Amino acid sequence: MKVYGALLSPFVRKVCVAAAEKGIDYELVMSSPGNPDPDFVAASPFGKIPAIKDGDFTLADSTAIVTYMETKQPEPALLPSGAQARGKAMWFDEFADTIYAASGLKVVFNRLVAPKLLKLPYDEAVAVQGEAELPRILDYLETAAPAEGWLVGEFTLGDIAVASMLRTMTYVGHGPDPASYPKTAAWYERVRARPGWQAVAAQEAPVAERLGVI
Repeated sequence: MKVYGALLSPFVRKVCVAAAEKGIDYELVMSSPGNPDPDFVAASPFGKIPAIKDGDFTLADSTAIVTYMETKQPEPALLPSGAQARGKAMWFDEFADTIYAASGLKVVFNRLVAPKLLKLPYDEAVAVQGEAELPRILDYLETAAPAEGWLVGEFTLGDIAVASMLRTMTYVGHGPDPASYPKTAAWYERVRARPGWQAVAAQEAPVAERLGVI
C-alpha cells in the first residue's frame, strides 16, 4: 500500500501509525497538497493528504483510510465493537481532526510550514489567534485523559489521532506540558511507547532532527 503525504502532517502520521499497529506494510510517498503527480491526483482528486493506493484502489482522507484498513484487516482492532466505546473513539478522532487541528494548524502553518518549509507569505496574527484557542482544547483533553490506559479503555483510533496532533504541535513549541497537563502528558508518553508509534517515529526522525525537534 502506498501512502501519499508527509509525516509532519498529523493526518498522514495517523494513517501510518494505524497501519503499523495493524502490521500493514506501506510505502510512504512524499507528497504535499496540490502535488501534480498523476498518481497522487488519482488518489486524491482534491489534492489533500493523506491518500492511499492499495492495488487498484485509491482513497483520500485519514479517517476514511483507517476505516478501510479496519475492515480489510480487522485485527488488531482500532475501532471498538461496543457502541459507546466506538462512538467515543470516533469522537476523539473528530476532536483531533476538526477541533484541535482547526486551531493548532493555524500556528503550525504560519510559524513553520509557510515561512520555513514553503517560503510563502504567512500571517502571524492567525498564529496568535490559534495559540489563544489552545488552552480550552488542552483543558478539555486533560479532563479526558485517563490516569492509566487509553482514552476509551482500549487503544483505538482516537488515541492515535489525538496523539498525532500533539506530536505535530511539538514542532511549534506546543507539546504537552507535564506541569500544566500531567495526565495528558503521561497518556501521550504511553502512546509514544507503543511499537507502532515507535516505528513511524523512526521514519519521522530525520525531519524532526532537521527542524530541531526531539
